[in-house]
Amino acid sequence: MASKYGKVSQKEVKKEVHRFKQGTAHSGPTLKKVKSREQAIAIGLSKAREKGAKVPKKPI
Repeated sequence: MASKYGKVSQKEVKKEVHRFKQGTAHSGPTLKKVKSREQAIAIGLSKAREKGAKVPKKPI
């Protein structure tokens, strides 16, 4: 069975969670501070989608 997430998406999520732990992660154009690990993961996946990485589609 193939993996759901590609290497690029894993790397993006790892970077974003690292920024969250440092307290430097921000979301959206308003630059609000990220307050939860789940939010940091979502931002990482979103950035990976923008790059065209292998990520499952968003749930509706």
